Amino acid sequence: MKKIFLILSSIAILTACQHKADEVVVYTSVDQIFSEPILQDFEKETGIKVKAVFDTEETKSTGVLNRLIAEKNYPQADVFWSGDPVRTIVLKNKGISTVYHSPQAADIPAVFKDPEGYWTGFSARARVLIYNKKRLKPEQVPQSIFDLTKPAYKGQVAIANPLFGTTTFHIAALFSALGDQKAKEFMSGLKHNQVVIATSNGDVKDRVSKGQLACGLTDTDDAFEAMKENPDVGMVFLDQNGTQPLGTLIMPNTLCLIKNSPNNKNGKKLIDFLLQKSTEAKLAKLCAQMPLHKSVPTPKGIPSLDDIIPMTINYDQTAQTLENIQNYLKEWIGN
Repeated sequence: MKKIFLILSSIAILTACQHKADEVVVYTSVDQIFSEPILQDFEKETGIKVKAVFDTEETKSTGVLNRLIAEKNYPQADVFWSGDPVRTIVLKNKGISTVYHSPQAADIPAVFKDPEGYWTGFSARARVLIYNKKRLKPEQVPQSIFDLTKPAYKGQVAIANPLFGTTTFHIAALFSALGDQKAKEFMSGLKHNQVVIATSNGDVKDRVSKGQLACGLTDTDDAFEAMKENPDVGMVFLDQNGTQPLGTLIMPNTLCLIKNSPNNKNGKKLIDFLLQKSTEAKLAKLCAQMPLHKSVPTPKGIPSLDDIIPMTINYDQTAQTLENIQNYLKEWIGN
């Protein structure tokens, strides 16, 4: 045991020496095509070199998360930029992140910030349904997530692999909002209705866009990209009607500072930069994300959070649920 400790200590010392004072290391689960231009803007504005580690599309959110967990005792990253709040909460619960209250976050609504300062949200996406207009008439388009278990859509609905990315978050949120029994009934209904498991949200987008499937669940950034590429693709915010609608899952990007990171000061500078209104404006233009700051200019057609009924969830509870349902999801995939 002592020998192992000495080896790990040596690794920590050697890797720490490789970090420079004029750089910052960020791990991110946000698509490289969208996050990289923002990080390049930070480099230009500050002169601080950004070293970024990106997730792959297929292992979205889990790759860099597991790497951060593995590096807990000898951290290599300064900042984690997540596409949802759940992974940053996992880091908080495991003692991997540390408190930072950015002055740029003062007017971001409290629901999108950790009250203790372990993470801060910005630029949100939503989980939506996309559909192919050649496959579904307007009156046939599902309006609730529960519609997807109906016989009319048997074998015609796609979701991304629920072990990864925002699909995991979405299912965890359903378990958190509905309770285990109702959520499992819904998941069983999807399986019975021969739901198609795609490799990623992008794969869902492609299959629906090509007309291979009638509809599928994905995120607003993929949905807007699909509609831009193909006028035959439409989008629906689900569960917006009724006396007590379930609502649509809202997923803010989140940032956290890694505890004992090599370049803590530069990590704070990067977080401050990413939380600016100008960054939210860029993300709205790049990938149709919805700003959390007020009065941020957005392109025409970008929805406002004020016009969407959100799913009522507790992000901390959902983070715990996400970990609790991993074995269930593996069994669900295998059956």
